[in-house]
Amino acid sequence: MENTLIVADLASLGYGLAAIGPGIGVGLVVSKTIESIARQPELASKLQVTMWLGIAFTEALALIGLATPFIF
Repeated sequence: MENTLIVADLASLGYGLAAIGPGIGVGLVVSKTIESIARQPELASKLQVTMWLGIAFTEALALIGLATPFIF
C-alpha cells in the first residue's frame, strides 16, 4: 500500500520536472517571435504561424511527460 503511494508521488514529481522544459521552450519561442516582429513587422503573419507550430511541438513534450507515468 505504501509502495504505491511512493510511486504515485514520484510520478507526479517527474511530471512536474518534465513540464519545466516545455515551459522554458514556449517562452523562448514566443520571445524570439516578438523580437522578429519588432525587427520586421511586415513578416508578422508568417512569423506567427511559425510561432504557433513551434509552440505545438514544444507542448507535445509536456503531453509525453504526462503520458509516460501511465505507460510505465
